[in-house]
Parts: sequence; structure tokens; C-alpha cells
Amino acid sequence: MTVIVAEYGTTADGLWAARIDDLALIAIPIRDGYRLATASARSKPISEWSAADGFGFDGQVADEAGFRAHVEDCALHVRQRALLARGRVGIARDTPWGPSQTATRYAEGIICFDTASHGGFFLDEERNAAMHPALRLPDGWYEEDCDWALAATGYPDLFTDRERRSADRTLRDWHPGAWEGFHGRLLGRCESFARDREGFERDHAADWIVISATRSPDHPGYIVGIASLGGHRGAVATGRFLIPQSEYESGRHGFVIDPARHLPAD
Repeated sequence: MTVIVAEYGTTADGLWAARIDDLALIAIPIRDGYRLATASARSKPISEWSAADGFGFDGQVADEAGFRAHVEDCALHVRQRALLARGRVGIARDTPWGPSQTATRYAEGIICFDTASHGGFFLDEERNAAMHPALRLPDGWYEEDCDWALAATGYPDLFTDRERRSADRTLRDWHPGAWEGFHGRLLGRCESFARDREGFERDHAADWIVISATRSPDHPGYIVGIASLGGHRGAVATGRFLIPQSEYESGRHGFVIDPARHLPAD
């Protein structure tokens, strides 16, 4: 069996790059590190690649050591994936996201379907019944953005180390109740985006939170922030505030108005 290793090189425009089997990565400089772009130039030598060949996104690193560590982690993922019993199957069926175009069997009773717009896993009745109650969705369909992590946590042996880490992070951030029910403990705010968001909303329920912003046409150097109490949207009262452009940053959950410093824009 062919041993899958990373091939490193430098692109025509001087960027770090690597190829691992059918995965290609280019490190593109950004303000605070390097954006890792997946590349479309796998048939060419790395020396002929350029930043223009990058199209997807596979994370961000701080430096060359971080890039190499990321590439080696990807290589391990590709090697582990090659050892799993995944295979394309000729199954076409309706899914919650439309007619399937391709299907990959991860194991008997566990199939991942792709459609023109979306995709996800389907667990048959037996496989779904065997899921931990905290992870189980009644209809057996687990969409590819977040719900897939429920299936990956329920059947970890069918996924690579990298996929399992991603599943754990996804559950913490977007399905914290499922993670807590499966692991038997509560998540702290620092451990989960959703739990931190809930805490932010409690802390600032009576504060004005910016829900949209634009540069002020009348006050150079200022942002006009349109805010609502608690950051709620829809049919709610809003206010307009002037915010120095140098300090405005949307932040993890929203920018909080300080009435003593951010004056009404009207």
C-alpha cells in the first residue's frame, strides 16, 4: 500500500505550500498570520502553483511551524481515512435537502448523502436506536453543518482523529445540551460559543447592542451603530449611536454601547 506523506514546496509567488494525496494547501499571508487555502492545482508541480489557485479555506496558522504542524495533521487524517471502510455506493434517494447525487457508506446502516445544495448522514432504524439518547435525532437524518457531529460522536470508530476533534468542537459550540448530556457535565462559558452567547445575553439584556453599522456620512472617523436592547432583532425599538471608528469592532457576540461615551446619532 502506498504510504501517504506530505510533499512540501514553495509556490511561484513565494508562498509555503504542501500536497497530501488529493489535498493541496497554500499559506496565504493575512494581517495576523496565514490563511490556509485549499488549492486547485494538484496536477501541477508545487513550484507552478500561486495564490490564485487557492479557493477553499482550511483554517489559519501563525507561522511556518504552525503550517507544517497543520499539514502533518492533515496527512495523518488522510492516512487514517484510507484505512476506514468508506466507499461510494449506488444509492439514490430523497433526502431532507433534495434528491441525492452521491452516497458514501461509512458502515452498514450509516450513509452520507450529498445533494446539489447540502447533505448529511442517514442512520437506519437500528443504527439510530443505538445512538446515545442525548445525541439521537428522531428521524435519523443528521445534516452536514452541525448535526453530523452527533453521528460522529455516537460512532467515533468510523471517523479520523481530526474529524473527532472537529465533532467535539462542533457539539460544544452548537449542540451544547447534547454534549453535556453525553459527557454528564455542564460546559463553562469559555468552553462553548453557545454557552458564552447565552451568558453575554444575560449580562447585557438591558444594554444597547449594535445589530448593524455603517460609516457616518456627517461625522468623519465615526461609525453609526444601529442598536437594540439586548441585541434583539425584528419588530423592536432601535437607537442610532456614534462610535469612533478606531474602537468599533463587532466582537464575538456584539458591540455594547456605552451611553456615557457613544452619543445618539440623531
